[in-house]
Amino acid sequence: MILRIVKHGEKILRTPCDPVDYAAVRKDLPRLLRDMFQTMYSVRGVGLAAPQVGLNLRLSVVDVKPEGLSRRLVLINPEITAKSGKIVQEEGCLSLPGVYAQVERCTVVAIKALDARGKPYEMAGEGTLARVFQHEVDHLNGKLFIDHLDFITKLKLMSVIRDVRKTWT
Repeated sequence: MILRIVKHGEKILRTPCDPVDYAAVRKDLPRLLRDMFQTMYSVRGVGLAAPQVGLNLRLSVVDVKPEGLSRRLVLINPEITAKSGKIVQEEGCLSLPGVYAQVERCTVVAIKALDARGKPYEMAGEGTLARVFQHEVDHLNGKLFIDHLDFITKLKLMSVIRDVRKTWT
């Protein structure tokens, strides 16, 4: 089932998420994950966090396709454990459709999280995967990519957001 993607301006996007109690959600998790992946793919996204579909859960799904290969990742209660390097690249967000900006992020990031079965794992990502990890963890902390912009850039972007907001359904 395709879920409604929450748009900029809705309170849940600015609310830090509660940790997931895996035992409490285990039964409903497969359907939720299936729906989140389906929703993300329907809009050609590479990551989707639970607050973006209206849920206050520290949960994200990611699929960064290096060289055309699919790699579906589930991040339950993810934490960034290490990061290094810096790069500025264009970034967007499914909750801010049509809005893009140059954002500085780390080039390499290590995370620890639980997988879809509730098993802990650690993983390092670089390049696009590192950027997506940081972007998704930001969502779980109530932050958006525009929060990484300097004041003047953010001010200019707010007029773009006001204009494109009219096209959001």
